[in-house]
Amino acid sequence: MSFLIVLAALSFLMFVAYRGYSVILFAPIAALGAVLLTDPSLVAPMFTGLFMEKMVGFLKLYFPVFLLGAVFGKLIEISGFSKSIVAAVIRLFGAQRAMLSIAVVSGLLTYGGVSLFVVVFAVYPFAAELFRQSDIPKRLIPATLALGGFTFTMDALPGTPQIQNIIPTAFFGTDTWAAPVLGTLGGVFILVVGMSYLEWRRRKALAAGEGYGDPAALINEPAPFAGSKLASAWIAILPLLLVTVCNKLFTVLIPRYYGDSHEFVPAVMGSAAPVVQEVSKVAAIWAVQGALLVGIVSVLVLAWKPVSRSFAEGTKSAIGGSLLAAMNTASEYGFGAVIAALPGFLVVANALSSIPDPLVNQAITVTSLAGITGSASGGMSIALAAMSETFIANGQAAGIPMEVLHRVAAMASGGMDSLPHNGAVITLLAVTGLTHRQSYKDIFAITVIKTLAVFVIIGIFYATGWV
Repeated sequence: MSFLIVLAALSFLMFVAYRGYSVILFAPIAALGAVLLTDPSLVAPMFTGLFMEKMVGFLKLYFPVFLLGAVFGKLIEISGFSKSIVAAVIRLFGAQRAMLSIAVVSGLLTYGGVSLFVVVFAVYPFAAELFRQSDIPKRLIPATLALGGFTFTMDALPGTPQIQNIIPTAFFGTDTWAAPVLGTLGGVFILVVGMSYLEWRRRKALAAGEGYGDPAALINEPAPFAGSKLASAWIAILPLLLVTVCNKLFTVLIPRYYGDSHEFVPAVMGSAAPVVQEVSKVAAIWAVQGALLVGIVSVLVLAWKPVSRSFAEGTKSAIGGSLLAAMNTASEYGFGAVIAALPGFLVVANALSSIPDPLVNQAITVTSLAGITGSASGGMSIALAAMSETFIANGQAAGIPMEVLHRVAAMASGGMDSLPHNGAVITLLAVTGLTHRQSYKDIFAITVIKTLAVFVIIGIFYATGWV
């Protein structure tokens, strides 16, 4: 019975997310409903002492990353730098390689620190124009954007500043550059196999005589891109490079400067107790925050005139989006903490723990919970909050470096998370004016390839010992 309660709570949250309701509202309802059915006397204590505690703790650590990432992405957009980068990549690869061009542009922006959601809005107009010119079916645009923005640059490539690559640092004591060889090989696998699949789908559509589609009958068609005077691509890409380089630089310098911990005495009357900060647990987060700040300042310096005209309104929308994204994930984190405290979750944990291999165990656990919640960061947060100590103990017993656990957890989170109820998938389809029926099959294929990549890097690690 306890297992059925947990299953019902998870299913309910998945259902309401699929129906488009906010998890900020329904995550606590689902969690406390499960508590009510298990032990009614614990509803209030678990809400205040566990759900809210975990939710607020998540926001304390990660909200600055959400906020700075959203602002940086918006500035890249309103400065025109995103258009410059898209135009340059198209010139590099050519219109005949429209899919590769769009995947590379999406990946470049994501790896540079731009929010996944911002990438969809920024790149779609160019994808539509390029696909129309190349007579590639519009229904393949979502899968192409997903390959570039939601896969290898989100959590596989080392150093990516996306939240899915940051969350494991707090649990495993690693940094965002963990397991660079495995992450790079996994990223190459995803890109090569994903592009092979998309090209196969393009050729199949071409053989069937299917073109882009009638623009008059399609929804959310952007105006054809006629070109405009854009900043140099080298200038446009500089903020993205600065974020990447500074992230790596700060990752190395922060622990050297502060040590493992740092304490200070607040300058407040009557307060003598020092505040101690364990730097080792937050150094990676500080590094990403510092890198994004450098990126923001660089955009302001390089494109002050166009940015200043839209700065107020642009940053308002970015802040609103970051609040919503952070609260969604934080609510799922609180939900996971409550569910993990219930007796029924032990049944799930024991079933998953029966998988003997530590890395396979972790990968299946993380990707399963990411799929259930429809959120890479949410599912990973649930799994690591509940079982990170077990993962660490099993990894240490098997001689597996924490860097490998980090990379497997991050990549597994972005595996089966993109089921139909995933927020990014729903946004992607809404922006492109397509439906699940038209485009989800190809998005799901990318999801399968992404999930398979996790087990590929596990096999490479066991075969070679590479990290």
